[in-house]
Amino acid sequence: MLEVNDPDRFRLNADALPTVVDNGTRVRWPDSTKSRELTVTDASGTRSLGTVDLVFPILHGPFGEDGTVQGMLELVGLPYVGSGVLASALGMDKHFTKTVLQHAALPVAPWRTITAEDWAEAPGMAYAALAGVGFPAFVKPARAGSSVGVSKVTTSEQLADAMAVALAEDSKVLIEAGLVGRELEIAVLQGRPGEPTRASVAGEVIVSGRDFYDFDAKYRGAPGIDLVCPAALTEDELAVMRGLAIRAFDAIDAAGLARVDFFLTAAGWVINEINTMPGFTPISMFPSCWLASGYTYPQLIDELIEVALSRR
Repeated sequence: MLEVNDPDRFRLNADALPTVVDNGTRVRWPDSTKSRELTVTDASGTRSLGTVDLVFPILHGPFGEDGTVQGMLELVGLPYVGSGVLASALGMDKHFTKTVLQHAALPVAPWRTITAEDWAEAPGMAYAALAGVGFPAFVKPARAGSSVGVSKVTTSEQLADAMAVALAEDSKVLIEAGLVGRELEIAVLQGRPGEPTRASVAGEVIVSGRDFYDFDAKYRGAPGIDLVCPAALTEDELAVMRGLAIRAFDAIDAAGLARVDFFLTAAGWVINEINTMPGFTPISMFPSCWLASGYTYPQLIDELIEVALSRR
């Protein structure tokens, strides 16, 4: 669809997330790599939207950041910001993210993956998995993103409800050990050809009045969460975190940008997940970390565009 040029229609607020109402328009992508022209069809007919230099797919969740849109852009030959099909799919699927990171000798929290079929046919597998990772644990959809469908479980009696919430979003669910430690995030920018990948200063999620950093806190500004950037880390701690973030970025073959989320526990660093298309809201950590690292918002967007174009 082609929306009207009114950003206020999509401003985040505490009462409700913005909604997109079908206005009858249809944007058409090129049907050949020989063209970069987009068109739109509406009540008055079909007209050109001009040629596209670059696509910035700031889309979240399934059919946005999971490699599907990236595959379409590859098929029509349009350059775009961010990771390609493989890294986008890996970053979206928490099970495979952890599997790849573990094989790259990077630290991840213990987890077990349970499918809808497992739960229906042999629920004891899930209870055994929960006993294996211990309490507290988190039950989360593998491919939903943005803390959608995530539950914190402190007793085995809570597992059935948590599985129902997670399975409503995905057919594959992770049962993951809850970690005690600081929750920290860092932003990664790929370098241009011949230049190194860079990591920003770190930000910290301080949980004071909620069980965890959930969807309402991320997008509705719910209380109980404070975001601090830059986080209070020693130079050595930040250097280690940056190194691990860049290694994780490379391990999934990411491109352009990513946000890498960590726990700093008594035993050391643990990677929680990688987001290959992080949020760009006013409170999102990715732009906040780069602003605290010396970039202006326009400079950050320019850099992402230039990096993407240089890769072509």
